[in-house]
Amino acid sequence: MTAQALVPREKKIAQKRIALTGNHAVALAVKMCRPDVIAAYPITPQTPVVEKLAEYVNNGELDAEYIPVESEHSAMSAVIGASAMGARTFTETSSQGLMHMYENLPIAVGLRLPIVMGVAARTISAPINVWGDYSDVMTMRELGWIIYIVQNAQEAFDTIIQAYRVAEDQRVHLPAVVAYDGFWTSHVLQPLDVPEDEEDVIRFSPITRSWVKLDVDKPLQLGAVGTPEWYWEIRWQAVEALRESLKVIEEIDREFDKWFGRSYGLFDTYRLEDAELAIVTYGSIYGLVKKVVNRLREEGVKAGALRLRVIRPWPGDKLRKALDNIEKVFVIDRAINHGGPLIGPMATEVAATLQRPVYNALATIGMRAIDSDMIYEAAVKVAKGLWAPNQTYTIGLRGGYE
Repeated sequence: MTAQALVPREKKIAQKRIALTGNHAVALAVKMCRPDVIAAYPITPQTPVVEKLAEYVNNGELDAEYIPVESEHSAMSAVIGASAMGARTFTETSSQGLMHMYENLPIAVGLRLPIVMGVAARTISAPINVWGDYSDVMTMRELGWIIYIVQNAQEAFDTIIQAYRVAEDQRVHLPAVVAYDGFWTSHVLQPLDVPEDEEDVIRFSPITRSWVKLDVDKPLQLGAVGTPEWYWEIRWQAVEALRESLKVIEEIDREFDKWFGRSYGLFDTYRLEDAELAIVTYGSIYGLVKKVVNRLREEGVKAGALRLRVIRPWPGDKLRKALDNIEKVFVIDRAINHGGPLIGPMATEVAATLQRPVYNALATIGMRAIDSDMIYEAAVKVAKGLWAPNQTYTIGLRGGYE
């Protein structure tokens, strides 16, 4: 049975409400997807994920090979090797752990291996900081991975399940990362709807093993030298596969809705239809942004919001359609684009997509606390023309650009 051949049930599957942290929601989703191999190295704030998966394996709840590797570089090496043999795989990391994996991340793309990885997003050193922002995830944008950024524990659970379907789809065969806020999502207890029958998850996301893999009975080579005569063409296949994955991501998200009653799209919008000011962001602060939108609306400002969910492949055409007619687009970034034309990475990409100036502010860097009042004050400055477009401001930085 292939993923493409599945037919959703006439009625949505039975589910139950439980409470889990974001990390444990990810671990539960992985367990239900039944990976064959898990390679794990602990690093804050993702450690509870691999601890819980180890518990599942130890208790006999998950039949998987659990490899406690000596480093994150080894973790990615292990899942690359296992995936190359046809195994469904999983690993998780954060921050410096992701940096340590870096040599192997583009290899997973070039070999077209459908690895799924979680990232409890955390800022990068130095100085040493174990708290959450998106400095780590943003470094992956040019490597060819599918990149989801989710808002809460429920979306993290659901997106892990979707990511396996997308990554293993015959039109894709690429690795995917599901990122979520370190601590603000990873460690916060949240309500979660999960299937009463775990079999429903594997029915929705069966292991296809359709990608090119090593076979001891039919020897072949993966990762051969790509000479100048062929390297570009081979790598271009991954470029086109990432582009193709955009419609696969949407397709599987819609099918997930038919089964489980939830869908998320490539991005989420709030009160954007008649907006003159749009606040764009990602991750868990979207709830604060929506609160600000409501407050601005009460004061007569036609505000709306947009939350980026899929940043690779970049949904440029649809973002352009959603934002093109909005006078002021204000992007709140949660990572620093050192030396860039705009200091926020997503603001840079939104500006390039719209081909016009946008407003940009950095927030939550190093997990600096933020509240809706601070976002409101920044949005008012944009609405009143007190901030200039195509410059980067800060929210919450002592002595910052405000």
